[in-house]
Amino acid sequence: MANEKIYIHELIDIRDHARAKYMHHMTANWSPIGREERGQLCYGVWGTVGSTGRWPEVVNLWEEPGWQGLARNFSRETAHPSLQDPSLAAWWAEAAKYRRGGRDRIMIPAPWTRTIEELTRDDIRGVFYAHELVRVLPGGAPEYLDRVRDVGVGIHEAFGLELVGAFRTALRNDSECLLLWAIPRAEDWARFEAAQGDHPRIARWREASRDLALDWRRTLLVDAPLCPLRTGRQPVASDRRPLDELP
Repeated sequence: MANEKIYIHELIDIRDHARAKYMHHMTANWSPIGREERGQLCYGVWGTVGSTGRWPEVVNLWEEPGWQGLARNFSRETAHPSLQDPSLAAWWAEAAKYRRGGRDRIMIPAPWTRTIEELTRDDIRGVFYAHELVRVLPGGAPEYLDRVRDVGVGIHEAFGLELVGAFRTALRNDSECLLLWAIPRAEDWARFEAAQGDHPRIARWREASRDLALDWRRTLLVDAPLCPLRTGRQPVASDRRPLDELP
């Protein structure tokens, strides 16, 4: 069955040393509310390994119940002069202590991409995750994702990487994709990156996508303690802890 969900991808700039508090606030404090009130599921919350990208940074990915579900959620937020749901005022105020801002994308999954319920059922998890934003020729995103499925997955699996999700960015001209790969061991990541220069498998993948992929940016992520890909379940209200007890 095709994946008909819609996803919100967030890159969040964190204040000072507040990353652990922010990740807990998003998983334990927000996720149960989002699931109950909006049908939104936590797909993942990760911290960026700073040497590979921006720091301190958190990456959030939320699974929405299709375009109509996302529209209902947007309507709920924008029905108030503050453009925020008044019932969540305390939650927003707490979140503001830990983040400066960020950038969001709305993502459309490749039809064959697994939902978060399917991923947790299949026990997909990693010590690290490779997060790749790929810039492609305008209009080329669907074909690029097909090539990921047909060629890229097998090549990455040879290095121990398993595809978690493949998406194209909405609200633009099909010129950007997101790939997320689970890496089971640190040694697998090292072997994969060491192969980037001249390994024939990597060369084959680059050749297969050369006429579509203009550039890509790969960063390394580590999942939050309550990330569903780590725990095998959605966060629940009983996961909450006093934030001042966190590092």
